[in-house]
Amino acid sequence: MMSFVTVFQRNAQVAAVLFFAVFLGACGGSREDFIGPRVKDTCDASWPVCSRVAGCILGTESYAEGRFPGRGQFIVQVPEAATVKVRFYLEDVTSSGEETVVLFHEEGCRARTREAADGRAVLDTMEKFGEFTREADLTGVGDHLIEFESDMQARYVVKVDVTPLRNR
Repeated sequence: MMSFVTVFQRNAQVAAVLFFAVFLGACGGSREDFIGPRVKDTCDASWPVCSRVAGCILGTESYAEGRFPGRGQFIVQVPEAATVKVRFYLEDVTSSGEETVVLFHEEGCRARTREAADGRAVLDTMEKFGEFTREADLTGVGDHLIEFESDMQARYVVKVDVTPLRNR
């Protein structure tokens, strides 16, 4: 049998998720502003990377869409050592989940950087900045596999920005 405190905590969590869902869904034009002039990539191709196959190559002129819970992957082409920033716009959020993870692989998957955030932090970041972002410095030149996974329940738009380290 659940105690009053447990029921209250559960109801507070549900109320917070509903608040974020309404808040994020009410931001007129935010999705369009996030996408800007980029073109949607359906990510239904077969690009070899790291002894695997990714569905798309995302760059500064493209974006992809999907649904959490789940995982996804794409390739980013890096012409020189750079900061790769993966940016998510979330909508129709019904559950924050426990964790969202982005894995940045060096070319050839010789190394990787794991960037994670708990579900509540993801929604807090979305509320504050209008997007959820994770980034890593990648030093290798060439194709880099980017993987992401979340157990939240939401639709997402994902895009990537690449900034050469020499420009920092």
